[in-house]
Amino acid sequence: MSKKIFYPATERNKPHILKVLQNHLNETQPGNLLEIASGTGQHVSFFAPHFPSIQFQPSEYDGSLLKSIKAFIEDTATKNIRPPLEIDVTTKSKTWNLPVEKFDYLLNVNMVHISPYKCTEGLFQNAGDVLKDDGLMIMYGPYANNGVIEPQSNIDFDRGLRSQNPEWGLRDIEDLKVLADKVGIKLLKVYDLPSNNKCLVWVKIAY
Repeated sequence: MSKKIFYPATERNKPHILKVLQNHLNETQPGNLLEIASGTGQHVSFFAPHFPSIQFQPSEYDGSLLKSIKAFIEDTATKNIRPPLEIDVTTKSKTWNLPVEKFDYLLNVNMVHISPYKCTEGLFQNAGDVLKDDGLMIMYGPYANNGVIEPQSNIDFDRGLRSQNPEWGLRDIEDLKVLADKVGIKLLKVYDLPSNNKCLVWVKIAY
């Protein structure tokens, strides 16, 4: 029996996220990408073959998903995906047993709105530590912006999330900018994607 877990939404959004990655990942030189909250492994197994010069490091907090990630990796012809790590983003990155000290890229898909805010804080704090200068963090999901959630479907989605768990909900891009500024990260570009989602591209400022 296959250990793979399929999320239909992941299948729908992965080609759109790929286009953003193709705009920002440098395919002409070796690099390292850390994915925080890899979920089922559908994303990393789809993205990695498009960037053979980049080593992908998946990770997941939910240990029950690690088998699915491994199963997707095993069925991927490419050899540039490392075994997944079990990572709690609220802990310090020095405890994560990362394969390299600094990464060129950090990827985070559909995590911050379905986790406590301390996970969002941990994501930015650790991004400041693990990214190289001029390194990029790419985030995907639904967001509020300057106190506004739109359209109505996202308002309803946010309300539904908060009814499940008061610590969940759409995060405001302006609040994320505050977290980013504390660790020398700036918002570089915002992409509007289908289903009222966005990709946020952040850069670690070199001082």
